[in-house]
Amino acid sequence: MKKSLLTLLFFCCFIAAKAQQTNVYNQNGYKLIFVNYDATFDPTLQQRMVKTFFTVYPELANAYNKNTLKTVTMVIDTAYKGVAATANGKVTISYKWMHQHPEDIDVITHEVMHIVQDYGDSNGPGWLTEGIADYARFKFGVNNDAAKWSLHDYKAGQNYTDAYRTTARFLVWIEAKYKPGIVVELDSQMRKHTYTDDIWKQQTGKTLDELWKNYTENPAI
Repeated sequence: MKKSLLTLLFFCCFIAAKAQQTNVYNQNGYKLIFVNYDATFDPTLQQRMVKTFFTVYPELANAYNKNTLKTVTMVIDTAYKGVAATANGKVTISYKWMHQHPEDIDVITHEVMHIVQDYGDSNGPGWLTEGIADYARFKFGVNNDAAKWSLHDYKAGQNYTDAYRTTARFLVWIEAKYKPGIVVELDSQMRKHTYTDDIWKQQTGKTLDELWKNYTENPAI
């Protein structure tokens, strides 16, 4: 009985070890720990994801936060039910999503921007956090066209608090019409926990609501 139990435990450990593959990559002072729980994951796609990380993460760090983490863990998770999530320097990505959307490698760009942001328990709004992350994907993404990912045109009924691409497009518009570089300032204030709604008027001469009103009247970018 004991022998059978030990054999079963050994077999389970063997299967688990085979299912989990960990690769460590180092490049230009950054380390990526890539953990894959999907035995059917395309190794070519993995290499594209690794390349994307080492392309965009240093650029994001240079643009927004040179003190960002130098070691990042990326996990292809067979149990995770969402698309992707980031916490404590770890990016979790759904294996199912990547199987169904292999061109959507700039999900990495959005998620690692959250590491660069490092807002912690910020006093700033969550919609802005996600808007800045999608703004970063728009600006630094390497495969958005192939993934058919873009900033959607403005539609009546939207609000800047909708987050993600809606907020990102609004930020692109503000940069073009009012204040180039405002996203860098917003990101900095959020990380320092000094953000207030007054920053919009300080930077552009308009309140947030005034900016949105002007945007809805002429949203072309």
